[in-house]
Amino acid sequence: MSKYIFKRLISGFITVFFIATFTFFGMHMVPGDPLSNDKAMTVESRDALNKKYGFDKPLYEQYFIFLKNTAKGDFGVSFTKKGQDVTDIIKQGFYVSAQLGVLAILFAAVGGILWGAITAKYRNEWPDYVIVVFVILGISVPSFVFASFAQLGIVHINQTFNLVLPYRGDDTLVSLLVPSLVLGLGTMAFLTRLMRSSLLEVINSDFVRTAKSKGLSPRKIFMNHELRNSILPVITIIGPAIASITTGSFVIETIFTIPGLGKQFVEGVQQNDYTLIMGTTVFYGSFLVLMVLIVDIIYGFVDPRIQVEKS
Repeated sequence: MSKYIFKRLISGFITVFFIATFTFFGMHMVPGDPLSNDKAMTVESRDALNKKYGFDKPLYEQYFIFLKNTAKGDFGVSFTKKGQDVTDIIKQGFYVSAQLGVLAILFAAVGGILWGAITAKYRNEWPDYVIVVFVILGISVPSFVFASFAQLGIVHINQTFNLVLPYRGDDTLVSLLVPSLVLGLGTMAFLTRLMRSSLLEVINSDFVRTAKSKGLSPRKIFMNHELRNSILPVITIIGPAIASITTGSFVIETIFTIPGLGKQFVEGVQQNDYTLIMGTTVFYGSFLVLMVLIVDIIYGFVDPRIQVEKS
């Protein structure tokens, strides 16, 4: 296992290196000067930024300066948010996005496994048909549509029952419940469909029929044989889904005005904030690689047939 983890770490570092490289050269292909639009208010501040990031030097020197600063975790100072380090902005935004993401992935994982198991157990019966219809809606309808209907529903409930339920998100747990549910709907629908097809395949396998012939109870067969083997594809998908959801949905955070990492990235793009875009992109890529690595390791423990030492 240690050799496998070491190899995955090396491949992860290489992946992050390429992400940082493509981000750097991609940003330099964007027309315009990063310090334009009055982002450097004085000549002294412009000279200091040019010296720090090497904007007055050849591109390859800027590239090595960027790699050096990135390796130290220094993404620089935001060009539009005066006096704020990009690292601090990422920390603050990620804390909020992480709360939103954890709630969303809990909704998605629990709901996907539960609804997928129900549709498989009641195949071609009315629970299967009803859940499949909602799964199709969850996959095909964009998240911003659900977000808009959710806000309208909350406003209608407040007016009807004279309540004060929050229809906009902030950093409180209660206000993140509805946005997290909306954020996790698409993933929940996809996991439901994946769990259904995986469980149907396992139910008809030879080892399940053998367990039934031995007289094991339906509960033991489901928990020890069917669920454990059918959940493996779901675990594989949850890894990238956790990274994608936890770093924040740009659309959901913008609609619900949640001060998360996604909202910070959108503002950085709108204002052409060079350092903020670079920092959030590299952070997102690194977090995605980390989550995939963790899921690969968990996958090896869950499925004893995988010989990770020989991978």
